[in-house]
Amino acid sequence: MRLLIILCCVISLQLSAHEMKSAVTKVLFNQRTGTIEIMHRFYLHDAEHAVKKLLDKSADLLAKQSTRDSFALYVSSHFQLRTSGQDLKLTLVGSELDGRFFWVYQEVTIPQQLTQLELRHDSLQSLWPDQVNVVNIEGRGKVKTLKFTPEQQWQQVQLSK
Repeated sequence: MRLLIILCCVISLQLSAHEMKSAVTKVLFNQRTGTIEIMHRFYLHDAEHAVKKLLDKSADLLAKQSTRDSFALYVSSHFQLRTSGQDLKLTLVGSELDGRFFWVYQEVTIPQQLTQLELRHDSLQSLWPDQVNVVNIEGRGKVKTLKFTPEQQWQQVQLSK
């Protein structure tokens, strides 16, 4: 009997376990090319569910290039960089499937005299309020990590030279 109660508790905990929704973005200052390279990584499972809600039920990341293009456009419209209140015009470079991940790539020329950066990343947060988007900023001093939740739309970082 005791074993049955423990087993029921374990099963109920597993059923109520909450799957964390998250994405990781790398913002890399590439001094060699003079660009800021942005690499968004989404779990393919999450991205597949998202496109069915965002686009339509027949959306298919694995089989349709048009779905991959649409999701990449969606992500690029939900990520923004600005400095001194001025938006940086990001270019969508492309996207790719890589194992269990879906990647979206953007870039922009590094502005001169850049000392601080403001960021917004709210991809998928309108679908899933518990979606957390983590952004790592590399190539300008120590790596800086920002965590974006629906309550935290914009964040600012100071950059080293």
